[in-house]
Order: sequence, then C-alpha cells, then structure tokens
Amino acid sequence: MSISGWFILVLALSMANLPFVTNRFFGVISLGHGKRICVYLLEFGLTYLILATMAYALEARAGDVFVQGWQFYAITVLLLAVFAFPGFVSQFLL
Repeated sequence: MSISGWFILVLALSMANLPFVTNRFFGVISLGHGKRICVYLLEFGLTYLILATMAYALEARAGDVFVQGWQFYAITVLLLAVFAFPGFVSQFLL
C-alpha cells in the first residue's frame, strides 16, 4: 500500500473517533444542550464526505480515478462505522 493509502487509513481511524472524544461539534463549536444522536449522525456523514474527498484528491493526484459503484460506498461507510466502534464503546458503554 502506498503512503497516501496509509495516510487515509490513519486519518479515517482518528476522525471516526473524534465525535466521541468531545461534546463539541467537530471539537470546535460548543453545544449548550450536549450532543444528541442527530449531531453524531451529522458528524459521521461529514466525516465520511471529508475522507472521501481527500481520498479522491489523492487518487486523482496519483493518476486515473477509478469509477466506483454503490457497493464501494456501502463498504466504506460500514468500514468507517467499524473504525468508530472504540470511541462509541468508550463514550456510551464504559
């Protein structure tokens, strides 16, 4: 695997657990009432979009971009959910 692949993998691991580390929206905007499930889902969606954009940019920089079907996006969303599991467990189950 190339350096850009490892970079995206490490970035995905760290960004997937970011919502569970702090009670702020993306660690920046303070929420007075705390986080609700819709905020966690919004952060998850935005995290996926950020990672997908960065991966697309790195792939385009390296050469031709491969066309992906819906299966690719379903697998990557579920992979990001698996990466978020340690943060979810530490926030809600411990």
